[in-house]
Amino acid sequence: MDDEFNVTYITFGGHVEVYKYRYLYFLIVFTVYILIICFNCTIVSLIWIHRNLHEPMYIFIAALLINSVVFSTNIYPKLLIDFLSEKQIISYSACLLQFYLFYTLGCSEFLLLSAMAYDRYVSICKPLQYPTIMRKNTVCIFLALSWIIPVCEIAVPVIMSADVKLCNLILDGIICNNSLYNLHCVSSRARTIFGVVGVIITALLPLLFILFTYTRILVISYQSCRNVRKKAAQTCLPHLMVLFSYSCLCAYDIIIVRLGSDFPKTARLIMTLQLILYHPLFNPIIYGLKMKEISKHLKSLFCQTKVI
Repeated sequence: MDDEFNVTYITFGGHVEVYKYRYLYFLIVFTVYILIICFNCTIVSLIWIHRNLHEPMYIFIAALLINSVVFSTNIYPKLLIDFLSEKQIISYSACLLQFYLFYTLGCSEFLLLSAMAYDRYVSICKPLQYPTIMRKNTVCIFLALSWIIPVCEIAVPVIMSADVKLCNLILDGIICNNSLYNLHCVSSRARTIFGVVGVIITALLPLLFILFTYTRILVISYQSCRNVRKKAAQTCLPHLMVLFSYSCLCAYDIIIVRLGSDFPKTARLIMTLQLILYHPLFNPIIYGLKMKEISKHLKSLFCQTKVI
């Protein structure tokens, strides 16, 4: 506790050999951060520039990639500063802000993936009704809900945690995630119940909806002609790969971090780094390589660059 300014500082206790490998950590994380910004912004720019990509599916992809950039910007600058600092500390208020953005953007990703699944379902299973169902207003509503629902929902536990008494000032991690709750002197039953309800609304229900829609797509594609099956594979496979990757990482955060399992420090660091390094970089690579129209524009862009 800093009595002069009455600010509570928390120490990140999840770093491994930070003094020994600080420059290596910094170089890796900084490089990945630059790649995340470049890759995501490149595909978003292509979607913005090319009119044939102004379709609901590509708009949702652009929203997902913007989400990844903001998510990374919430984590990386502080992490890079910590690698070069003597003490890896953060004020409790700043930690709550990072926690808020971390889970708001994380929950919005599930909702965006569910909107993308619905778009693919209508496109493949109800192609004649697609223009009337997936109108511009519908897309705007889906985008708004994907961000507004998490913004409002995550605000509640953050507000409830703002004035709680802390009995521990060492956070078992390198970012402000669910481990923050382990610092509180008293576990709040209301906050726990609200957290469970929040996971159900913004993660479990969207996940079940996505699995249901893709199951329907699989059944209808199997019963249809070869062209329909090919279209389904080309557009649905990237979404499923991203969903599987993200679901596994979120399961780690909920099961290992939230339940406070006895998990080795090095393994915990590796899993956390996968969540913040691998996934934001995985999204643009998958969509850039697997989505035919985006891949075509990427090849055209690099060919022009080589000519110049």
